[in-house]
Amino acid sequence: MSAVFDHPWLSGLFGDAEMVALWSADAHLKHMIGFEAAYSRALGAVGIASPEVAAAAARAIEAARIDTVRLANATATDGLPVPDLVAQLKAAAGEAAAAVHKGATSQDVIDTALACCLRDSCTLLRGRITALVSDLADLRDRYGTRSLMGRTRMQAALPITVGDRIDAWARPLGDHLDRLDWLAPQVAKLQFGGPVGTREGLNGHGEAIAAHLARELGLANGPQWHARRDGIAEFAGLLSLISGSLGKMGQDIALMAQQSPPEISIAGGGASSAMPHKQNPVLAELLVTLARFNATQLSGMHQSLIHEQERSGAAWALEWMILPQMVMATGRSLSAATELCDTLRSVGPSGEHSLQP
Repeated sequence: MSAVFDHPWLSGLFGDAEMVALWSADAHLKHMIGFEAAYSRALGAVGIASPEVAAAAARAIEAARIDTVRLANATATDGLPVPDLVAQLKAAAGEAAAAVHKGATSQDVIDTALACCLRDSCTLLRGRITALVSDLADLRDRYGTRSLMGRTRMQAALPITVGDRIDAWARPLGDHLDRLDWLAPQVAKLQFGGPVGTREGLNGHGEAIAAHLARELGLANGPQWHARRDGIAEFAGLLSLISGSLGKMGQDIALMAQQSPPEISIAGGGASSAMPHKQNPVLAELLVTLARFNATQLSGMHQSLIHEQERSGAAWALEWMILPQMVMATGRSLSAATELCDTLRSVGPSGEHSLQP
C-alpha cells in the first residue's frame, strides 16, 4: 500500500491536493533547477564566470528537459539525484558548462529545494490556521452562550458554555501562529556551504554568492546548516503541536457526539455499511489519527538530528522519509478541522438544536 496521502482511494480522506503539489517531485525538481540557475548567475555576478557565459548557463538550465527515469536510476547508485542532474544540466549548457554547479555540493541543491518547499508550506499553513481561528470565532460569536456540561476525567463536572469549549480549541492556534511566524525564517533559509560547509574554493566570494542566491530565491541567508538540523526538527515539533491541538478538538467532538443525549450532531457523511442508522464522526476521528501520526513521527525527526561530522547520508535520508509526511498530515488536519466546523450542530439536553447552520 502506498502512502495514504496519495493513495488511489484513501487519499479521499487523507489527501491534501494543495500540500501534495508543494511537495511533489515536480516541485522539488523545479526548486533544484531554480538553485542551479541562480547559482550560475551568482558565479557571473562575482566574476568566477564571465557574465555572458553565466547567463547562457542559466538560460540552458532553465530550459533543460530532465530525464527523471535517468535520475531515478542514478539515485539508486549515487544515493541522491544531484550528480546526474548536474551532468544533464552541463550537457544542456554545452560550452557554458563551466558555469554550472562549480563549487556547490549536492546538499546545497537538495536542502535549498527543501527550504523552498518549507517556505511555501509555511504560507499555506499560516493561511489555514488564520481561517480556522476565524471559523471558530464565528461559532463562538453565534453560539457561545449555549450551555454544556463540563467534564473532567470524562465524568460530568460543572456546567460550562459552548464558548468555553470553543476557546479551548482556538487559543492554542494563536500561539501556533506566533511560533510559525518566528520559525518560518529559520527553515526557509538558503543552504550553501560547498563540499565541506566552508564555502571555500570560490576565490573568497562565498559570502557574496550566498547573498545573491538568497535574494534571488526569496530565502533567508545565514551560515550553512548541512549537519545542523535543529531548525528542521523544531519545525517538525511545531507540526506536531498544530495537529495535536486539532486532535484535541477532534477528540472532544467525537465524545460530544456520543453523549446521551448528544451534545453535537455532525452533518454529512460517516455512513456504516452494516448499520444504516449510524453517522460516524469521520472528520473528528481523522483529526485524532493525524495528531497521533505526527506524534509518532516526531521521534524519527529527532533521530535525524544526529549527523556525523560534516554530513550524514543516513540521517539526511531519514529526514526525507518523515518530514514531508508530517507536513501533509498537518495540512490535512487544518483543512479537515475547517470542514468539520462547517458541519457542527450542538444539541441541547432536550434534543433541540442549539447550533444551526
